[in-house]
Amino acid sequence: MRPKAPWLLYGLLTTSLGLNLYMVLKRPLPSAALAQVASSSGQGVGLASSVSLLSSAEGIEGPVPVVVEVIQPEPVYTPIPSEWTITEIDLEHSLSRSFTRAVGDQGAALSAVYARMFHWELDLRRDLYKGDRMKVAWRITDGTPEIAAASLVSGKLGRTLQAYRWHRPGDGFESYWQKDGVELPWRLKESPLADYVQVTGLLRDRPDHKGMDFKTPVGTPILATRAGTVTRSNWNTGANGGCVELRFNEGTLAKYLHLSGVSVRPGQTVAVGQVIGLSGNTGRTTAPHLHYQLNRGQKALDPVKYHGTIRRSLSSGDMDAFLSDVARLDALLGNALARG
Repeated sequence: MRPKAPWLLYGLLTTSLGLNLYMVLKRPLPSAALAQVASSSGQGVGLASSVSLLSSAEGIEGPVPVVVEVIQPEPVYTPIPSEWTITEIDLEHSLSRSFTRAVGDQGAALSAVYARMFHWELDLRRDLYKGDRMKVAWRITDGTPEIAAASLVSGKLGRTLQAYRWHRPGDGFESYWQKDGVELPWRLKESPLADYVQVTGLLRDRPDHKGMDFKTPVGTPILATRAGTVTRSNWNTGANGGCVELRFNEGTLAKYLHLSGVSVRPGQTVAVGQVIGLSGNTGRTTAPHLHYQLNRGQKALDPVKYHGTIRRSLSSGDMDAFLSDVARLDALLGNALARG
């Protein structure tokens, strides 16, 4: 005889399950749970919108079940910050120490680049006063600080020096210009290079420095600054690297050091402006450059005083483009240069 099915038990279980489902659907989700889900999704606004749409749906009567939709945030594009770093300091110690305290490990190198910009106007080892204000827009390029614009409020001079890096049409390299369109660095009237990046060393920079250094890529043509006779070429001592010595007709001896090649021989006479070699990075150097030295006997002459200097000015046709870039750089610096 087959046992009777427990229909009464099945009916009670079914009724209990139905009541439980009704209570769950009728009960709203606690606000704390909503907040937790919204927080975990990162999209509280999207969640609230979903709930609102369900609550106002037409044709639904009575309690509305809350549907919690966790919306995954879409990828957000974050613009890369400006590649230029803006640093402003009031001098309290030496230039190098002040920059190092402001920017860290790159401070010493940045202060050296900054000093070379203004070394035509001031000796930044001796002529800075406590409280002088410096502002600079800079970045690291190939491991070396590069400056787009800078200012120096000088207590010694009683005025503000300004410098904007700009590429004048026709030049091989950028230079630093003042807001009035006059170039900041001076240039030799008779230069050993038709074009170069920057003068990085002057005779007065340190006691053991006997000449003038021009930063320029390897292979730049080197010119005779005066007519004369070659006394030595490519003698290539350890410190000097490839070299040419030229005795001017009036007796001054000119030395061109660290060359990658020479195109003259001893005893040869050369005219002013004639190519005598190519710049290099030979001998004791830290980067490609030309060392240009003048001697009268054992005395080293200052090329700046010997040859004289000039400052170039932008043509009226270039000024509009230049001033447009100046405005952009002033905006980059927070108009600090514009205020002076």
